[in-house]
Amino acid sequence: MDGKIDDDRRGLVEAETWIVKVGSRSLTDSSGRLDPDQIANLATQLVALTDLGKQVVLVSSGAVASGMGRLGLQSRPTDLATLQAVAAIGQTHLIQVYEQTFAVHGRHAAQILLTASDLDDRVAYLNVRNTLLRLLELRAIPIINENDSVAVDELKTTFGDNDRLAGMVAGLFQEGALVILSDVRGLYDRDPRDPNAMVLSSVARIDETVEELVKDRNTGISKGGMASKLTTAKFVTHSGQCAAIAWGREPDVLVRMARGESLGTLFLPQPKSLGSRKRWIGFSAQPAGTVTVDAGAAQAMKAGGRSLLAIGIVEVAGEFGKGDILSIIDGNGTEIGRGLSNYSGAQIKMICGCRSDRIAQILGQCPYEEVIHRDNLTVIGGT
Repeated sequence: MDGKIDDDRRGLVEAETWIVKVGSRSLTDSSGRLDPDQIANLATQLVALTDLGKQVVLVSSGAVASGMGRLGLQSRPTDLATLQAVAAIGQTHLIQVYEQTFAVHGRHAAQILLTASDLDDRVAYLNVRNTLLRLLELRAIPIINENDSVAVDELKTTFGDNDRLAGMVAGLFQEGALVILSDVRGLYDRDPRDPNAMVLSSVARIDETVEELVKDRNTGISKGGMASKLTTAKFVTHSGQCAAIAWGREPDVLVRMARGESLGTLFLPQPKSLGSRKRWIGFSAQPAGTVTVDAGAAQAMKAGGRSLLAIGIVEVAGEFGKGDILSIIDGNGTEIGRGLSNYSGAQIKMICGCRSDRIAQILGQCPYEEVIHRDNLTVIGGT
């Protein structure tokens, strides 16, 4: 059977750990409520993956949908407090359905609820990783979701979406692969509404051409959930791992993919992969501020692997100190990377646009020529 597996698919088939992300639309019925049969079907597939020798981690949405069903709500609440309460009730039911299915096969579900701050600190990040590894050793199946009951946008503790959360979890593993189960069959080669549109079987590199596939033709702005999935896939592949997007309701989709069947879109790992620390900088740690850079600086970092110098910075936003994580934005408003700052926000505002040999004159000292050294810089956005 190995000889029949496409070379592009071999990395996915041979990956030791699969991080499977499933969205709410793949778990709910036409009314938007949780579909227990679909949950049971997914759980059965996860157990089948473990029987094939894989370690499995599930990142599952569906808490709000589950809560709506338990409370008999006809529509999704709009106020934050009610949404969080519904999610708290729904999460209990969601994990119960998973556990009941796993128990039939002699496995257990292990619930892990996270907020962004749980992965923001490097020590906490490693603690989460150690917990997951131990759970896998105990043959449990970890089920991860954002802690919707306490995650609040105003407190900057949300991941933004479970695609990003799944990417963070994938980044915790060295020999892993990310499989995103969605309500679409993969990435299409053109607007999916075009009758001639076809799903791309594989993507060698997520570059500008690929990113254009999810942009609005009129505004040029990325739109919809696929843009989020591409961002996550780009991070995962730059970490040296495979990522795949497939239709969540395809019969036995996970098992068939694990056996090498060409389903969905596979994104191939990049040869120069990020180390664990750069994964954390680029995708898990939350930025304390933002710097906007000019075209020359953006190109130097993206194509040349150069450090960020003060002369290339055109704008600074946020209050942050030395050692904080900064988001780096290009002139189009696209995040192209993140890095550890050598200077505070107040200092960068004073030296932005200046040559490095003027820093001492302006600040009275020049401890670093670089605002962000390339060793502390992760470039994953843009092209």
